[in-house]
Amino acid sequence: MVAENLEQVRKNIKESCRKVNRDPAEVTLISVSKTKPVSMLQEAYDAGSRDFGENKVQEIMDKYPQLPSDIRWHMIGHLQRNKVKYIVDKVALIHSVDSLRLAETIEQEAAKHQVTVSVLIEVNVAQEESKFGLKTEEVLSLVESVAAFPHIHIEGLMTIAPYVEDPEENRAIFRQLKKLSVDIAAKNINNVSMSVLSMGMTGDYQVAVQEGATMVRVGTGIFGERNYAR
Repeated sequence: MVAENLEQVRKNIKESCRKVNRDPAEVTLISVSKTKPVSMLQEAYDAGSRDFGENKVQEIMDKYPQLPSDIRWHMIGHLQRNKVKYIVDKVALIHSVDSLRLAETIEQEAAKHQVTVSVLIEVNVAQEESKFGLKTEEVLSLVESVAAFPHIHIEGLMTIAPYVEDPEENRAIFRQLKKLSVDIAAKNINNVSMSVLSMGMTGDYQVAVQEGATMVRVGTGIFGERNYAR
């Protein structure tokens, strides 16, 4: 099932790229494997997936030693500062930096481990009360502050769009994040790249790709419904 689902998602990404004359190679598909057993992740790996997204530090810690070492792990959930030390040398990208205090902790732990950590700044474009992330007008100030940290590299922006029945309703959200990234890129801030736009999930990734997403985070569309009963 996982292999077939992955193939379908890849086809959908290619089709979305074709509609807007984009190269599908510009889009990285992250298999969001939270709550899923290692056996299902192995299925996705065997079907060619190398980027996996987790919401919880503990799940990365549990799965990391059980799976191939060429997997790129993405921390996509809210990251507590006291958990940073466990994953700072294990993840390819932290998608959810939403405060200077968190960035300071990442900098300290990265220095200890002698690594440079790639991060995205999380933006709550829709300003939903239930979601983490900065307001769009707060982003530049944080980017400028974090750019000074030698062990962190800002790669771009991330957003979690509202859950909607019609994905078209989120098009404006994705467009806004894209515009923000272009505006920040134009400032040519040292140690800041705006090459990554992490936006779009199972329900709306096709629209996100049309609006410039370079990473889409698909869980249910690959692995089926999440199991919270564990």
